[in-house]
Amino acid sequence: MAYQPNRRPLWEVTADLALAAQGKIPADVVIKNGRVVNVHTAEVQPGLDVAIKLGRVVLVGRADHTIDKDTLVIDAGGCYLVPGFLDGHIHVESSMVTVTQFARAVIPCGTTTIFMDPHEIANVLGMEGIRLMMEEGERLPLKVFTTMPSCVPAAPGFEDAGASIGPAEVREAMTWPGIIGLGEMMNFPGVLAGDPLVHGEIQATLKANKVVTGHYSIPETEVGLPGYIAAGIASCHESTRMEDALARMRLGMYAKMREGSAWQDVKATIKSITETRVDSRYAILVSDDTHPETLLTLGHLNHVVRRAIQEGVDPVRAIQMATINPAQCFGVTRDLGSIAPGRCADILFIPDLADMKVEGVMVDGMMVAEKGRMLFDLAPFDYPEKARNSVHLRRSLAAGDFTIAAHHGKKALVRVMEVIEARVGTLHRQVEVPVENGEIKSSVELDVAKVACIERHGGPGNMGLGLVRGFHLKGGAVASTVAHDSHNLLVVGMDDADMALAANTLAECGGGMAAVLNGRVLALLPLPIAGLMSDRPVEEVREMVAALEGAWRELGCPLVSPFMTMALLSLPVIPELRVTNRGLVDTVNFRFVDLVIGETV
Repeated sequence: MAYQPNRRPLWEVTADLALAAQGKIPADVVIKNGRVVNVHTAEVQPGLDVAIKLGRVVLVGRADHTIDKDTLVIDAGGCYLVPGFLDGHIHVESSMVTVTQFARAVIPCGTTTIFMDPHEIANVLGMEGIRLMMEEGERLPLKVFTTMPSCVPAAPGFEDAGASIGPAEVREAMTWPGIIGLGEMMNFPGVLAGDPLVHGEIQATLKANKVVTGHYSIPETEVGLPGYIAAGIASCHESTRMEDALARMRLGMYAKMREGSAWQDVKATIKSITETRVDSRYAILVSDDTHPETLLTLGHLNHVVRRAIQEGVDPVRAIQMATINPAQCFGVTRDLGSIAPGRCADILFIPDLADMKVEGVMVDGMMVAEKGRMLFDLAPFDYPEKARNSVHLRRSLAAGDFTIAAHHGKKALVRVMEVIEARVGTLHRQVEVPVENGEIKSSVELDVAKVACIERHGGPGNMGLGLVRGFHLKGGAVASTVAHDSHNLLVVGMDDADMALAANTLAECGGGMAAVLNGRVLALLPLPIAGLMSDRPVEEVREMVAALEGAWRELGCPLVSPFMTMALLSLPVIPELRVTNRGLVDTVNFRFVDLVIGETV
């Protein structure tokens, strides 16, 4: 059975809602025998009915007077009735599936609303890509709000993306239905320096009375952070320590505490609540980036809420952090975030709050999922050919393209990016490496691999080269067109010929991820939509991701979600050292640096 939206704006139905609450016209649905989690007052209210009309709650209390012969009465069986979860910061593209397939995965987990930042597709396809994802979201039971990407490219002058977005584009987007605010403002140095283009985007958003979301990724909280917040930025998901989250909340900024597939910060950041007992109204639980295996095994926001509870947060407070708090952050409490009169009837049926296993999901007064499965078919969305033809290299690559020359010595002192498992940051190391025949080679003994970032949007076609440690590769190469944020072609490897094969393989299939060893492709995950997303069912993508992870392990890498860690090697707004298609970037001082520091005879 195909899903048909049952959604009407509040202004259209005010009279019917008022009449239904009084029993003057019958309710469409009444839920009985449930325990209502009241996120307004942080309490559980047993023995109350919930009456629903035209997809919205009209009464929480005794609802017998609203029932007639045509009213659907649902017995909750003693379940807790919880507001549908709202993800206050999510990049759907990072799940590697379309918005439709993402919805199939997360709705049964209790996520009924997302605030997506499609800056991944924006860096490839620009405004058209944003519109396509928004259009896809309009057809779904999942409520999809969009924050307009703010940093495309993320670091102008340091990289080349497939599009450019500035104040004019932001002003236009603020008139689009479905745009809720400005996406994460990663260019915090530009904010603090008074950059007119950065502030032009912020000003256009504030003038439209919409929300500016943030990304303040350094552990400084006394001078720069207040200045960043003073510019009108309402939230930030880059807290990785208790101190980060606490400082944000104390300054009136929403601290978004992240628990995704690779970036698992709740254990540290939730201590800002559990160890201080401060008011948690400015705390929000988000997923940010989550891949299919996590979604289909651990869950989505129900998993993040569960993690907060496991770390000592009271279950009702944890639920507030994924319901009313994000609704308040984005100014949508009139419609979302609670089970209360006038709000959309997005209601979860949960037997045990500590376990957070979702037995049933209601959206707009309609049961859409039960026992982990959707009850409706979601029609696929047809992306145009332009979106499926996004890898444009100047030419095929050869092994010689990955040569790193060192002409004068037997050893070279070089800059190396060091990755840290489950962390977004890299460390800027200086390592002495051997030189063979005038070339710097990858080294298993030193755990040093080559990394290349190749422009793939039909622009200059240039390439930046660097070195990375921490992946523990023993041989072969891996390549990805998921390479934040400009999503150029990123290759990491121990063998130059394998690096070339991995890169050319992705160019031929329209993008994705590949692993190669000794001239053989071990695993391939095609992502033909903008080189970021698959159009296959989420279950099939999970299997391909699992095969890719197996190939990483065959190459020697023990990391969890190594492809997500790899994808950040080219992000020049996160400390400390990154590589873009233009070269090696010191992201603490925002300057290009040489790979080779010096050579010794």
